[in-house]
Amino acid sequence: MAPNDSAQATDEARDLGAGRRKAARYLVPVAVAGVAAATIGLVPALAAAGDPSLPKISAQQLIEKMAASDTQQLSGTMKISTDLGLPGLGSLGSFAPRSGGSGKSAAPDAKLTELASGTHTLRVAADGPDRQKVSILEDAAEYSLIHNGKDVWAYDSGSNQAYHSQRSAADAAKEHGGKTPDAGVPTTPKALADQFLKNVDPTTAVSVDGTAQVAGRDAYQLLIKPKQSGSTIDSVRVAVDAKTGVPLKFTLASSEGGKAVVDVGFTKVDFSKPSADTFAFSPPKGAKVTEDDGKQKQKQTFKPEQSLPGGLGGLGDAKNTKVIGKGWTSIATFDTGGKGLPKADSGKGGGDAQKFLDSLGDKVSGKFGSGTVFKTRLVNALITDNGKVYVGAVTKDALVAAANAGQ
Repeated sequence: MAPNDSAQATDEARDLGAGRRKAARYLVPVAVAGVAAATIGLVPALAAAGDPSLPKISAQQLIEKMAASDTQQLSGTMKISTDLGLPGLGSLGSFAPRSGGSGKSAAPDAKLTELASGTHTLRVAADGPDRQKVSILEDAAEYSLIHNGKDVWAYDSGSNQAYHSQRSAADAAKEHGGKTPDAGVPTTPKALADQFLKNVDPTTAVSVDGTAQVAGRDAYQLLIKPKQSGSTIDSVRVAVDAKTGVPLKFTLASSEGGKAVVDVGFTKVDFSKPSADTFAFSPPKGAKVTEDDGKQKQKQTFKPEQSLPGGLGGLGDAKNTKVIGKGWTSIATFDTGGKGLPKADSGKGGGDAQKFLDSLGDKVSGKFGSGTVFKTRLVNALITDNGKVYVGAVTKDALVAAANAGQ
């Protein structure tokens, strides 16, 4: 087992900036460019098969190894498990997303949202920045996203529906002022790891915590932990392939303990070039095809990951939003203009949606007045009755304290 590197963690956290900025180079996106997904990530659980003996490496050296990785081709199978502590989507009633034949199309956004809960098996392949494929394997069906040059296809075999777009990532960027919105869904350990590594700061302890074997390959374990108390995140662990520097497994643990919140990793992986026909697709006979001409307006939706530390922040960029604190315990707050939650008897809420909200919420009160805290195992939000919102990867007590301080 490789020696722990915790003694160097504090000093090295300050030096990780260069490595984290380079980290974007090693990412091999496995999701379709230009396709948005309203999920924080995908989670596969991997079985370790022993602790290999590897040369000692520091956290800084391991980050640099990841950043220097030039891996462009891979294929394999991943297992994703997500446990946000949410009630089953069935409690949403008519508001729950539908799949299969009841869906309007095979467009990826709604389908990929399903990965925010439960355990799923994915088959992935990548050949550079222009060719990627992700398939979600189900009991009697398969859903695939294929990016091949300018063509983006999604196909649901269960409903025999297909979605097609010819917008490249560059085209999508032009439509959004030079920025590529949600250019890739973070379905791989590397994409998830990058979100945390790019904003490592003095509030973070980074160390090498031994070794592991993932998908039959020797790996170092990079451990990322908040130094602050009050975060819902206990730690992030990334298993990094000792030979290629590619992250093979990503695990986000809750400060409450128990099952990992997000656990995504390879069960099989091959770094050879996938065959060209892997990325070829033509709709089967009789398939209903929805064409995306790129004229649809992007919907502005709140995503839980926008309030997370470690590079997942983004909510603070919204209008009328300010960020309280720093690092892992930062809280985003904004004012809805005096509009609190709709009451079940007001005619504006109620029904299945109201029941779903009530199942998530705890009534709280303090100097700020009263409100409701909506909880997951990762992101919590306080909505006061006078319309102020506090949200972050922090505990309920931290949200109430911020509201009481009148921040």
